[in-house]
Amino acid sequence: MLFCESSDMLRLVCGPRGPFTRSCITMKQFNRAIYISHEPFHPIPGKEPEWTTADKAVSLIRSNHKVFVHGTSGTPFALLKALVNHSKQAGLSNVELYHIHVEGPAEWTQPEFEGIIRSNNMFIGANCRQAVNEGRGDYLPIFLSDIPLLFRRNIVQLDAALVQVTPPNKHGFCSLGGAVDCQVNPNVPRTYGDGIIHQSHFDAMVETNDPLPQRPPSKPTDIEKAIGEIIAANLVEDGATIQMGIGNIPDQVLSSLWGHRDIGVHSEMFSDGLVDLVERGVITNSQKVVMQGKIVGGFCLGSQRLYDFIDDNPSLAFLDIAYVNNPATICRNPKVTAINSCLEVDITGQVVADSLGHKFFSGVGGQIDFLRGAALSSDGRGKPILAMPSVTKRGESKIVPFIKEGSGVVTTRAHLHYLVTEYGIANLFGKNVRQRAYELIKISHPDHREALEKATYDRLNCMPSP
Repeated sequence: MLFCESSDMLRLVCGPRGPFTRSCITMKQFNRAIYISHEPFHPIPGKEPEWTTADKAVSLIRSNHKVFVHGTSGTPFALLKALVNHSKQAGLSNVELYHIHVEGPAEWTQPEFEGIIRSNNMFIGANCRQAVNEGRGDYLPIFLSDIPLLFRRNIVQLDAALVQVTPPNKHGFCSLGGAVDCQVNPNVPRTYGDGIIHQSHFDAMVETNDPLPQRPPSKPTDIEKAIGEIIAANLVEDGATIQMGIGNIPDQVLSSLWGHRDIGVHSEMFSDGLVDLVERGVITNSQKVVMQGKIVGGFCLGSQRLYDFIDDNPSLAFLDIAYVNNPATICRNPKVTAINSCLEVDITGQVVADSLGHKFFSGVGGQIDFLRGAALSSDGRGKPILAMPSVTKRGESKIVPFIKEGSGVVTTRAHLHYLVTEYGIANLFGKNVRQRAYELIKISHPDHREALEKATYDRLNCMPSP
C-alpha cells in the first residue's frame, strides 16, 4: 500500500527488496522550513536521514502521538521492539498505532501496555484479536481502498510512520518491497511501482537484517480442495483477470488453474499460489487493460520463494491501494473474477466476513472493492465470488436463517452474486429473496437442509422456490 501525505505530513510507503533491509522512521516536520510536495519521489535538497539505532530513532515518539506502522511482509520488527521498550522507559501514554494486520508477537497488545500503546486495527490479525475483543485495542472498519483517505484528508493526523524498505540505490531511492508501507533491511525485495521513496523523505534510518515474516501455504482440507476445483472449473474463464484473497481456498483455486490460458492478475494482495502459474505460463496478463503484461497488487505475504519471485521483477507492479482497489480501475479489465472468503451467510444473502457474533475477527478489507469491480466489469463477464465450507469445524451450518447476534454485515444482499461451497454454486444475481433461499439451501450441508427450509418458511411466510 502507498500512502502519500500532503505538504508537511509524512510519506508512507511499503514495498520492494534490496541487498539489505532498513527500518525507517518519518516524523512531522515540526520545526523545519522544508516544503514537501504531494509525492515522495523527488529528492529534498540538503536533507539526509540520520543513520542511527532503533532505540534512538523511536525516541522521537512521544505521548499522544499517532503512529502509522507498516504491515504484512513489511512489518518493521526492530522498530516495534524498540518502541515497546521506549514506551515503558520514557513513561509514555496514549500512543496510538494505525495499521492493517502486522506480523510477529505484537507485544504492545498485552495487558501491561494498557494506557501506554493502543492499536487501531484497520484489519485485525490473529496477534491483535484478543486485545481488540478484550477492549485493549480498537477495530476501525474501513474499505481497504479508503485507508489512504484517512491520512490524505487529515482525518487521522499522523505524527510518525514506522516502515521497512530496501537500502537506497545509487540515486538514493528506496523500495517498500512487498507492502507498499522505514526500517532498512537487505532481505526486503525490491519491487516496482508506486512504492518508491527517496531517502531524504525519512528522518531516521536503522539498518537491520531481520528475516521477513513468512506464511508458507498450509495443507488444504479435502473440502477446500473441492471448493477450489469447483470455482476453477466453472467460474474462471481463459483470459480472466483474477483477484484472490489469502488462504487455502484462493490457493486451491490457483492450483486448479493449470489448464487455463492467459490469466491476468489484478489483486490487492497475493501469496505463493501464483508463482507456479507464472512459471507454467498460465498467468501472462496478456489480455488485461490495466497495465497489460504486469501483475498488479498492493502487498503480499508468503514464503521466501514468493519474496525471491517479486525481488527486482519488473513484471509486477505494487501500486497505491486507492488505485488498485478502486472499482472504477478494477472493472476496466476483462472477465474480472474476484474470489474472496466469508464466515457466514443468511438465507437472504447477507454476508458476515469480519466478525463471529460479538467477537471481531478480521476486517472489511477489499472484499467489497473487488466484488463491486467484478460486477461492473466493462465486458459484462465479471464474476463476484464468495466461498466458504458449508459447515464450521463443529458441524454447524454456515448458511443460516439469521446471522448471529452481534455479527456485522460486510457484504450486503445486493453485492452477493456467487456463493460457492463444496456442494456447488449458488448464483443469486437477479433472484428474489425466496429464490435466493432456495439456491443457498441447495449448496448447504445435507444434514441442515430440512431445518433451513423450515426456518425459511417461518421467516418469509412462504417456501423457498426456484
